[in-house]
Amino acid sequence: MKREKNKTLLILGGGYTGRVIFRQAASTQRSVLISSRNPEKHLTGIPPQQRVFFDLLLPKTWEHIPAGADLIWTFPPIPLDKVIEFIKTIQIRAGRMVVLGSTSAYRVEPARAPEIIDEKSAIDPALPRVQGEEFLRETPGAVIVRSAGIYGPGRNPLEWIRQGKIGYSDRVLNLIHVEDLAGICLRALERGKPGEVYIASDGLPRRCSDLIDAAAEIWSVQKTPSPEQINQGKQLSNQKVIKELEYLFRYPDLLQGIKEIEAQK
Repeated sequence: MKREKNKTLLILGGGYTGRVIFRQAASTQRSVLISSRNPEKHLTGIPPQQRVFFDLLLPKTWEHIPAGADLIWTFPPIPLDKVIEFIKTIQIRAGRMVVLGSTSAYRVEPARAPEIIDEKSAIDPALPRVQGEEFLRETPGAVIVRSAGIYGPGRNPLEWIRQGKIGYSDRVLNLIHVEDLAGICLRALERGKPGEVYIASDGLPRRCSDLIDAAAEIWSVQKTPSPEQINQGKQLSNQKVIKELEYLFRYPDLLQGIKEIEAQK
């Protein structure tokens, strides 16, 4: 299902991923806006006419959403009561909606071998974020894009190793470059079916130990002790994104993505 190119798109949330979605969407000549709870402070560099003051906790700001605009929601949809109230207020005048979620929604049993996770895998309904995502998926028919760990400029996995956030272990990591995540969100808005879920991952799970060995060999990054392992992680499948959204990854190789980040320093 393709969308009208001249339809206004509002990015709810001007954080790390939201800004990249905004830039990619703006490059298509589409009318694009981006929101923040403090636009003057957090949206510098973006033309004032494209900034929107929006705060989920402040209903008076909801009227700033243009009638008929498509929405890409980039922050956790919590608390649930405000999400429900918001949807009841804007549903009749909103367009399509994509919600950026997290693959932490999928349950993983501790101490088990990494499980293969796809969009049919069980989610944890006790998580507040999941409750918000599921409400948005079921009620206004939002498309949910559940993201693996996000990396890119300013979020360099080598720094995570240097800082001890990733330790030498067999735990499995699933990552996605922010440019691909943004591209998938836009493709989901254009082609995703209402109420569908898509996993955004580069499709190449890596053990922490393998990533750290590569970092030591290529960039001479010192290995760090392993943190306590809560679980072995999971292996995310990105086949639905590839087949249904026909998305072609810009950064299918994590090490190549890191090399580009390092080259931009």
